Amino acid sequence: AIGGLDGLRSIASGDRDLLRKVRQARAELTDAKTRVLARVAALREAESAAEATAAALAAARAERTTYLAQLARQRGFNARRLERVRSTARAAGEHTEALEVSRDEAAAPVSAPAPAYTGGEQTLTVTSTGYALRGRTASGLPTGWGIVAVDPSVIPLGTRMTIPGYGEGVAADTGGAVRGATIDLWFPIVAQALAWGRRTVTITLHG
Repeated sequence: AIGGLDGLRSIASGDRDLLRKVRQARAELTDAKTRVLARVAALREAESAAEATAAALAAARAERTTYLAQLARQRGFNARRLERVRSTARAAGEHTEALEVSRDEAAAPVSAPAPAYTGGEQTLTVTSTGYALRGRTASGLPTGWGIVAVDPSVIPLGTRMTIPGYGEGVAADTGGAVRGATIDLWFPIVAQALAWGRRTVTITLHG
């Protein structure tokens, strides 16, 4: 009987040890499962963060590309606008200078009547001015160096002449302000016409 009791005690002790080990194993399994779940959650969070970072980088790259394209277009637009402004300013300056020349011509007193040129070589003292308009002259010739506007009643169209400080010229044009002993010399740019100003010169007519 004592032996049987000892056997039962031994079995009970073994069962307790087994139960303790099972509980310990279950606790370790639960702990391991918790750690695995935590790691899985951390990995998912890291994956989500990586995806968000990649999306943000892609958006930033697209935004930068768009900005650079807009900047390039803006620079091109600004360059074209600046060139238009410069062209407008140049045209306005030339127009203003031309208006000043025209105003000076309009304000100039009409020269006293001069004897008409009758041919041959002859000298004539005249008031000379300059102009820089382009196009066709009253005689049909294109404007160019040597074209001189005259009063045909004093110097007939087609008359060749020598003008001190200017050179050779031909009477090929007329003008509203060119009256009497007055000539208007053609220059390629307004600045040269303004630099010539208003001069009294003695020209030589060659017929």
